[in-house]
Amino acid sequence: MQLWTAFLHTGVVGKSVLAILLLFSVLSWATMIVVAQRFRRSDAASRRFTSVFRKAKRLADVQAATKELVHSSLVGLFKAGYAEIEAQIAHGDTKVRSLDSVERSLIRATRIESARLQRFVPFLATTAAATPFIGLFGTVWGIMEAFTTMGSMATTSITAVAPGISEALINTAAGLFAAVPALLAYNHFVQRLRQARGQMEDFTLEFLNLTERNFT
Repeated sequence: MQLWTAFLHTGVVGKSVLAILLLFSVLSWATMIVVAQRFRRSDAASRRFTSVFRKAKRLADVQAATKELVHSSLVGLFKAGYAEIEAQIAHGDTKVRSLDSVERSLIRATRIESARLQRFVPFLATTAAATPFIGLFGTVWGIMEAFTTMGSMATTSITAVAPGISEALINTAAGLFAAVPALLAYNHFVQRLRQARGQMEDFTLEFLNLTERNFT
């Protein structure tokens, strides 16, 4: 109730700053949920796909299994590599003509899958960087209002300056409330992305080794 009362006594600028910070906070939490679900689905599907890939005797068998594992980032790499192999042996050849072309297709697919995984993640960095300064603006504005009130009323009474100081402190807290979770989530997702890229690099090497053994 005290926070709500303090909010009601803030000025138009203070309410506007709080509204902006609330919007950033809501959007950042929504982003965290969406991205976390994306990584969770991708990890689960990748574990299943890796098991299928290593047990399969033919690449065609793996291709058939990819339909149920579309959330895996490794599936995108496999499809790109498999399509390149098929294109090279389409004219009746049993060997690939260029292993480098297969590798390039896998590298390109890695970039595409990395971009898919990190979609919306930069917004968390923006929230973490911008909201403290937005809150700081509200803080400075609240202090300015407190000094203006002191000057107009010719008094240093706490009662006179309380609304302005309260507005300043609320905006400071709101800025930190929006920034801290976004920063922690951003660092977490960056680490998850590094792990995913490492997994894709390992799969690329494994796929190239398999291709070299069977199609060269």
